[in-house]
Amino acid sequence: MKAVEKKNEDSAVTVLSFDTSTAAFAAAIVRNGERMDSTVSFTERNHSVRILSEIKDLLSRNGIQSKDLDAIAVGQGPGSYTGVRIAVTVAKTLAWTWNKPLVGVSSLESLALGAWNSLQKSDEYMADERKIWIVPVMDARRGQVYTSRYEATTSGEWSRIDSDGIRLIADWAKRIEEEATTDSQVAEVWFVGDLAVHQSAIELAEQSGARLRTMSFDMDAEAVGQLGEIRFRQGERADIHTFVPNYTQLAEAEAKLLAASRGE
Repeated sequence: MKAVEKKNEDSAVTVLSFDTSTAAFAAAIVRNGERMDSTVSFTERNHSVRILSEIKDLLSRNGIQSKDLDAIAVGQGPGSYTGVRIAVTVAKTLAWTWNKPLVGVSSLESLALGAWNSLQKSDEYMADERKIWIVPVMDARRGQVYTSRYEATTSGEWSRIDSDGIRLIADWAKRIEEEATTDSQVAEVWFVGDLAVHQSAIELAEQSGARLRTMSFDMDAEAVGQLGEIRFRQGERADIHTFVPNYTQLAEAEAKLLAASRGE
């Protein structure tokens, strides 16, 4: 990511944002941190079929043309190998064609921030002055998840605790539970995202009284746009030619080929 002159905080910023790292294709138009409009569709991860038409429809129904956009923000991964590649390829193509700045954001951070935004509006969340840990989860098969950890407060603070990575959910949930138990400033821990397969492992980790809570949540492109706008205002721009997905690990097929080539 390269830095350029920062955007004045008082200036209006309009961002087209989208992500295809999960089963959901999510796109949004975000202006000054607020959702103008958004769309979500589920096409069994076959995002390449509809992504361009969905983006075109989203822009058209809001009277937005490419000249009206200040930047394109895209979920860079990790997540579905094919899905992440689709979003990044389309984002690079549009940024090049429209001559727009490109900003990449973590798909896991976008998932976490979107869930946090939703939690604050829900009846399940009780406002607390202490810290809230948000743990985004995407299934990576065989008991593994793409995950990270973020810390939020009701005063608006947001920070990363752990980097994006692939981890065994049982060990990860146990570690989170142990650390939350020893930190009196942590009010709640929320595991959010793709939880169907991993719910029991998270529940089993709760042994010491830490409040581990769960919420199934689909990707929200508004959060992608919010994170992208922050980075854009800070002067961050991706180099379109060298910008690549963050796969976190090799796809299984590619990993097997690599192992075979090494005689493993």
